[in-house]
Amino acid sequence: MMDQLVQRFPAQLVEALEIGRNAKITPSKEPIHKVYVAGLGGSGIGANFVGEFVRAECPVPYLVGKGYHVPNYIDKNTLAIASSYSGNTEETLQSFEQLLAKGAKIVVIASGGKLIAKAEELGLDYIKVPDNWPSPRACLGYSLVQQLFVLHKLDLISDKLIANVEASAKQLAEGQEAIQERAKHIAQMLNGKMPVIYTTDRMEAVAVRFRQQLNENAKILCWHHVVPEMNHNELVGWRDEYNNLSVIYFRNKDDYQRNAVRIDINKEIISNYTSSIIEIYSKGESLVERALYFVHLGDWISVYLADLRGMDAVEIKVIDYLKGELSKV
Repeated sequence: MMDQLVQRFPAQLVEALEIGRNAKITPSKEPIHKVYVAGLGGSGIGANFVGEFVRAECPVPYLVGKGYHVPNYIDKNTLAIASSYSGNTEETLQSFEQLLAKGAKIVVIASGGKLIAKAEELGLDYIKVPDNWPSPRACLGYSLVQQLFVLHKLDLISDKLIANVEASAKQLAEGQEAIQERAKHIAQMLNGKMPVIYTTDRMEAVAVRFRQQLNENAKILCWHHVVPEMNHNELVGWRDEYNNLSVIYFRNKDDYQRNAVRIDINKEIISNYTSSIIEIYSKGESLVERALYFVHLGDWISVYLADLRGMDAVEIKVIDYLKGELSKV
């Protein structure tokens, strides 16, 4: 099942672009001084990507919240996006009520549930995405693309990033077979290891996404960090042999030169403590294309690793148990 969902990612991007083009977003009554996105898990990670994509263009801060409470700086000059694939995420629903109370300009992105019902009841802007996907983590394309369209329709970004998504969908569709072969090989290298994921600060969303996919699909623990920050702390922790760890570097040919040098030195140091180091270079002409290439490759790696471990990539019984127990309180 999960392999079919992952395979449909390029097509999902195309569908998401069509949904976004047809979305109706009313102009804000007040000037927008900041953007705040409330969302968690598979619905929240899209905001992490958008935050990195728009950094060089959006004239106001783009902030992401992944909890029950919104910051005090939310006000009538805030564009607030409530993103929940199901529309029923507990934390996002509570944040939504606080956003309402603070008078923010709210846009809902969901497939249905209480969030869409509330938006319809209150006459708020919303974008409804398809509700026939069984795993929110397989719906990254929907949330990511809709957020870009909301920003574009409110004149906070140009259509360049949307064009980049379109190019990315084509690149991934055409390169699907090669991506799968590469993913199979990397999954075999990771089998029996605990992954440690490193990349540069401008691509932390890639590392977070891969970590989450390994957690949920392959049912393993792992961690990530970014360069240059990890050079000021975590690098010192590499002091003993850890042959149960496998270090993965997500790299780009246009990485900032000082960061590229840092990664080369990191590799030299870390190779003294583990024999498993994997370097993966992106493909694509833009930051969006390169990041989504990594997303698709990482998703496939997590699915193949689940197969090698004999795991059901879709199953999330422990999260279902957690929600069940919370509902009793």
